Amino acid sequence: MKEKLVFTTHTPEEAGNEKHNLKLCYDMTYFSGYSMEEVKAIEGADDDRFNHSLCALKMARIANGVSQLHGVVSRAMWNKYPGICEITSITNAQEFKYWADKPLYNAKDENDDTVFDYRKKHLKKKLFSIVADQTGNLFNPNIFTIVWARRFAGYKRADLLLHDKERFYRLLNNPKYPVQIIWAGKPYPMDYSAISTFNTLVEESKNNKNMAVLTGYELSLSKSLKQGSDLWLNNPRVPREASGTSGMTAAMNGSVNLSTDDGWIPEFARHGENSFVVPKADYLNMSIYEQDNYDLNTLYEILENEILPMYYDHPDQWRKIQHNAMNDVKDQFNSDRMADEYYRILYNQTNS
Repeated sequence: MKEKLVFTTHTPEEAGNEKHNLKLCYDMTYFSGYSMEEVKAIEGADDDRFNHSLCALKMARIANGVSQLHGVVSRAMWNKYPGICEITSITNAQEFKYWADKPLYNAKDENDDTVFDYRKKHLKKKLFSIVADQTGNLFNPNIFTIVWARRFAGYKRADLLLHDKERFYRLLNNPKYPVQIIWAGKPYPMDYSAISTFNTLVEESKNNKNMAVLTGYELSLSKSLKQGSDLWLNNPRVPREASGTSGMTAAMNGSVNLSTDDGWIPEFARHGENSFVVPKADYLNMSIYEQDNYDLNTLYEILENEILPMYYDHPDQWRKIQHNAMNDVKDQFNSDRMADEYYRILYNQTNS
């Protein structure tokens, strides 16, 4: 059995590694005829719940995390249990042919800055028609546009920028460097904390014509958000983001990443060259309050002192960062590379 089973662990989040009542699983014939005692002997935890991920790690020949950092985090997380398999890492990727905007890449490859900028503005207009449709807010394609779009979950900190209201309003009302901000996504139905965050953002957006909250994050809307944003904001608490692939598809559309140093970002980011990154702090010795404050202040400093002045005062520099990101993401984070690694590292029996 073991030589035929491999396992991908997708999240360092406790809630993402499901546990269910052992007796309930047994009553629902989940265990293919094995007794509860036999199942417990395989899984090895000492409570009355069945830990799916732990059992998979005990039964598999090899497992993988979905970024290099996630591999490190997963080994630290699971190695306290005896008898688990080796955990390596294969970094997630995205399908370039589906996500990337071809005319934008053509303009970049032909060094035609005028066409490149025109195409980006055209993509922004397309997104802004969706914003107008959903919210009634009329956005301007000449204004710097930040997007935060993904699943609403506590550790992803959708409302982090709003933790300093005074600074947030200053950002929204800066006449020299104007901004527009879009949030999009959905919370899980029973995640009341995330629902509250979503509702808070919606209420706040009613008072600011340059702020919008869209409902949903399906493929079509997701693509429009990546194509129509100038900056892709990603600020999870390090090291709780397993991979965070949305930033890859943003980079494939000339949207520059601003992120905490988590998930796939350490493998991609070169600050000020292809993206902007909050430097890692000593998060292990920080309280959540201290970590949130550090990340918040650093994000604002990078936005106020580096990103906005560059976008408005040095457009050639900004365009160079867009080009670098588009070049760097194309091969290293294309799904061809990922599929090849899954075959070579995980699936190919000769490697066992």
